[in-house]
Amino acid sequence: MGQWGVANPTYDIPPGTQTLARGLAVVRAVSDGAQDLRAVVESTGLGRSTAHRLVQLLVHEGYLRSGSRGYTLGPTLIELGFKALHGNPLPVVARPILEELSAHVHDTVHLAVEDGGSVLYLDKLPGSRGAEMRSRIGHRMPLTRAGVGKALLLDSADRWDALYESDAAQGARPPSPRGLADFRARMEDYARRGAAMDLEDNEPGIRCVAAPVRDASCAIVGAISVSATSPYMPDERMRGLVPVVCRAAGRISAALGYREI
Repeated sequence: MGQWGVANPTYDIPPGTQTLARGLAVVRAVSDGAQDLRAVVESTGLGRSTAHRLVQLLVHEGYLRSGSRGYTLGPTLIELGFKALHGNPLPVVARPILEELSAHVHDTVHLAVEDGGSVLYLDKLPGSRGAEMRSRIGHRMPLTRAGVGKALLLDSADRWDALYESDAAQGARPPSPRGLADFRARMEDYARRGAAMDLEDNEPGIRCVAAPVRDASCAIVGAISVSATSPYMPDERMRGLVPVVCRAAGRISAALGYREI
């Protein structure tokens, strides 16, 4: 399991927990868009009768809903999600600072962590201009594509090559169109300045500036970003946003006990 309780697909299932693993696979399938029993079976590889029994139990316990739109995630997951979110100090500490940042920049603001080798969004404050972005709370993205992902990796130069290759193999296009050498050069530059950028690497027409959040041990435990459509993010504005985003990230870090050496 990852830090945030999400099953790792490469994890070896311990003996005696196969039914639990199958139930979690059903929940994951529904969260990924499986709306009927046939889709659940196709997504999980379970037999129809097994999938049906698991769905019935999950509906009964509130983990899933069964309605006119087919299967959807249920209220129990919403309740547990809020408890998980507020059980960690980062989202609670960050929220008022993110609200101030959002009001100042008028663009979309994100808070994210690394979980299971990918970006996991913990908070999103939509901007007041430009197109809506596909990111959402609970959404995952490759680390090498998202601006917050690059910010999360600023201290991890030993991982850059492997993550680039892995994300490039899984995506329709590589994290950097000019190849690994360009990606490394960008990451080295970002590490020097203490902030990262997304130059439409993740979503066409979307650019962002991101900075890491550190805890009392000086480790990077999260990242924040300001994102907008490219007309609102020319190069000059992106450079100007670097100290703004870094200051906000620094305030969150200080609230978590981080002190600059």
